[in-house]
Amino acid sequence: MNPQVRIIKPKKGIVGIDFKELINFRELLYFFTWRDLKVRYKQTLIGGTWAILQPLLTMVIFTVFFGQIAKMPSDNIPYPIFSYSGLLLWLYFTNALTSAAGSIIGDERLISKVYFPRLLVPTSATLRCFVDYGLAALILGALMIYYKFLLTPAILLLPVILILTWLLATGLGYLLAALNVKYRDIRYAVPFFVQLLIYVTPVIYPLSLATGKYHWLLSLNPMTGLVEAHRAAILGHQAINFPLLGLAALTTIILFVVGITYFKSVERYFADII
Repeated sequence: MNPQVRIIKPKKGIVGIDFKELINFRELLYFFTWRDLKVRYKQTLIGGTWAILQPLLTMVIFTVFFGQIAKMPSDNIPYPIFSYSGLLLWLYFTNALTSAAGSIIGDERLISKVYFPRLLVPTSATLRCFVDYGLAALILGALMIYYKFLLTPAILLLPVILILTWLLATGLGYLLAALNVKYRDIRYAVPFFVQLLIYVTPVIYPLSLATGKYHWLLSLNPMTGLVEAHRAAILGHQAINFPLLGLAALTTIILFVVGITYFKSVERYFADII
């Protein structure tokens, strides 16, 4: 009796996403996310505390050098909570992007032997970073209590900001993960350019510091609108700049579509060249 052979063909269409297949493999997405969490903190002395120490120590360094020595303005709010509220979202974005970019290469043995929706691999990498965001947010809560900041109705916009940031990190992650399969120097380029990107994002300085053409240049960076909205939604120190947030949302959606389209167009070759 001949064994039954199942032929898997790519779904037709511009993006080629089989949503039914993704739903059927949802448990695998959970498994990948949980696995990434365990691997990240396996054989570490302080485990998930690293998720808190990274933004906390970075905030302390920024406060000393930019807040006290360079006297960087901070929209009339204490510099520690100003910088931390920006760092919280920025570090989620950079960690998610870096993890997603190297995820396909990291799972090369699994991808070359077993079929499953390849989108699950970089997606799980970005979802796992939400745990780090949640842990680091505890310090922000403590800072808000210390500096007597109260939550405002603007906090209701926070889930939208987080979803947009996830879409941005995931879309760029899809693109870079696919490119990394063919061009292995992507793994070295991503951390370098991510470090440079913080200087064109209002994390350590307020957007109001940039005027004229520099303001428009920063506005082209989608993380500018997201970081500014994130800070305003949590601290309530100023109104949310909805035109800037809208521009960031539009750019984010475009980059997400570009990233997932390219990923789906080349994923069939991953097992052959990985």
